Amino acid sequence: MQQTWFITGSSRGLGRALVLAALEGGDLVAATARDPEQLADLAKQFGDRIRPIRLDVTDPAAARSALAEAKQRFGRIDVLVNNAGYANLSPIETTADEDFRAQFETNFWGVYNVTKAALPILREQNHGLVIQISSMGGRVGGSPGIASYQAAKFAIDGFSRVLRAETAPFGVKVLVVEPSGFRTDWAGASMTVHDIPQAYEDTVGAMNKRARQSSEGPAGDPVRAAEILVRTAKRQDIPDNLPLGVNAAEGSVALDRRLLEQDLKWRQVSRSADFTEPYPVPFPPDSAADLLSGPQH
Repeated sequence: MQQTWFITGSSRGLGRALVLAALEGGDLVAATARDPEQLADLAKQFGDRIRPIRLDVTDPAAARSALAEAKQRFGRIDVLVNNAGYANLSPIETTADEDFRAQFETNFWGVYNVTKAALPILREQNHGLVIQISSMGGRVGGSPGIASYQAAKFAIDGFSRVLRAETAPFGVKVLVVEPSGFRTDWAGASMTVHDIPQAYEDTVGAMNKRARQSSEGPAGDPVRAAEILVRTAKRQDIPDNLPLGVNAAEGSVALDRRLLEQDLKWRQVSRSADFTEPYPVPFPPDSAADLLSGPQH
């Protein structure tokens, strides 16, 4: 079945790979970017099956206008992909407030703006798939230096859970994609690395080195990822969350196991907070490792 895609951040990286994969699969694409001229080669190659559209996702009115243009051109939106995003690197302590907010403005509020603008279309046509390009960090987290980016990705997951519950009666599905490192310019030209104080060299500095440790770049192949997403969009059975890449897959499984073990360990304590449950209950004993890492006086 031919589908119509609306993809943000289409000019490079995973977004461009996804535009190309959808077009090569015979689909139609509204490809948005701050500079749609960067899509001129694809427009020349695929003609009227692609509609480049100028869009700054931080502008709610522009999001509404872009969705309306795509709807007028193609008649429907089957797959909405919120892909636009970037990260800058610096410790929380020294990150400029304006920089932290600017990243969040694109990485979370951009998703909010575009999704909200698309909802009337998806609801009226009574079907659709929303793909949120999050990050392995949006589930596992804890990567020094990119707090704004990862906070936004966690927020996207929470937002998407509510979105899923609200729109399921309209035949809308929501998929949160969680990639690990992919060979794009995410950690290259798209990232500004601010000054890293010596006190943070072992954490934020190490993160900066890992992001640039190989001249070949990360292991993830954006072409494969795009093809996987195009194939997934054709399915009826679509997961709520989809890690992409070895680190994402294994890291997510490891985290889920740790969280389950921790939840089971503290289950009786957690339950005892309700009036209807026995109280007090014994706390689980500290392990030897806990005792060694406890407060030092």
